[in-house]
Amino acid sequence: MNAPFVLKIDGEVERPTQLSFSDFAEIDQSFQVVDVSRIDPQRQGDAVTLNGVLQLVGVKPAARYLGLHAARDDFHASVPLEPIRDRAFFIYRVAGQALADKQGGPIRFYIPDFAECHTDEVDECANVKFVDHVEFTAERGFDNRPEDDQEHADLHDRSDN
Repeated sequence: MNAPFVLKIDGEVERPTQLSFSDFAEIDQSFQVVDVSRIDPQRQGDAVTLNGVLQLVGVKPAARYLGLHAARDDFHASVPLEPIRDRAFFIYRVAGQALADKQGGPIRFYIPDFAECHTDEVDECANVKFVDHVEFTAERGFDNRPEDDQEHADLHDRSDN
């Protein structure tokens, strides 16, 4: 069984918060994505849209970047907010249970069709697993995503072990 999770959300927001599994489940149904496989057949589970989180925390106009932090594997991505605002979501459960570690839990951030964002700052590695902290910033924040093909291959080799 997975340990209970808390997702910390702070930065350029009116209401910094910490969300638990039950908090995610209680977010308004209009922001819930039931069965993400309808959007991407390679993914499974239920999610909350990025817009739902933006509304919940009251993101400030100064927020131009979304920082995704995963302490478990020390992975960090800072992506521009505008191109992903209406497409990204946070996968948090499968079959009514918290997202398992092996599925990228507690939270897996996902951008369907990331290439359609038409920006180099949004790539496959912006789909971050093990997310435990989300930070909204005015400028690009800490980002340790791979910068070339070899770094990318090395990252995936490490995560497979």
